[in-house]
Amino acid sequence: MSFEDNKALARRALELWTMTSADAPEDVLAETYVNHQEPDVKGGVSALDLAAWKKLVEAHRAAFPDLRVRFRMQIAEGDLVATRWEFTATHLGDYLGVPPSGKKIVWTGIEVDRVANGRIVESWVDWDEYRFLQGMGLAK
Repeated sequence: MSFEDNKALARRALELWTMTSADAPEDVLAETYVNHQEPDVKGGVSALDLAAWKKLVEAHRAAFPDLRVRFRMQIAEGDLVATRWEFTATHLGDYLGVPPSGKKIVWTGIEVDRVANGRIVESWVDWDEYRFLQGMGLAK
């Protein structure tokens, strides 16, 4: 795959967080996929397999059904793609025990994806947890 193909695959992976994605996770992510989150949504560090990642995305979709992703920058080298992204969503459902606030939230992050055989096999995600929690009214 070319660098442009890998970049498009990384964008498709991030679009899986939205309700408007036409892709199934298996279209984009390998069966052996691992997603490294730092921080994870509970404040720690995690490595999620494909099944756990799907549950995380499902919970986000339920709480933020209008989530949109904006791609701010992408760089590809070898089998890696780095994408700087921005998520915008309205908190419309329960999330981690927090009832819906109706607040619009904007947060950013960087994801580095490793591609093999036309699928993403591993991702490293670093996102602005503070801005996310602040948007939900949980941090000042």
